[in-house]
Amino acid sequence: MTTKKPLVIKQPEVGKLIRELRLLSGLTQEQFAATLGVTYPTINRWENGHSKPSPLAMEKIENNLRDLGEQSQDLKQKYFGEQRLGGNGKAA
Repeated sequence: MTTKKPLVIKQPEVGKLIRELRLLSGLTQEQFAATLGVTYPTINRWENGHSKPSPLAMEKIENNLRDLGEQSQDLKQKYFGEQRLGGNGKAA
C-alpha cells in the first residue's frame, strides 16, 4: 500500500489558494464550506490566515482542484510550481 504525499503549501498562501479556488468554482464561503464538510467560519479563518486546514481538509481541497481540471492549471502552477496534480491524485 502506498501513502499519498500531500501537496506542500505554506500559510498564508493556503488561504489565498482557498479563496482563489472558491472564486474559480463560483461558490460563496458558505457553499464552499458545505462541499468540504466544514463550517462557514472555518473557511473564513482559512482565507484570512487565522488557521490552516487539517490534512483531511487539504485532501478535499486537492480533490476540488483536480475536479476543476484545466480551469485550475493556473492555480496549480502558481501555488505548487512543478507539482502538478495528476488524475491519480499524485503530484506529477
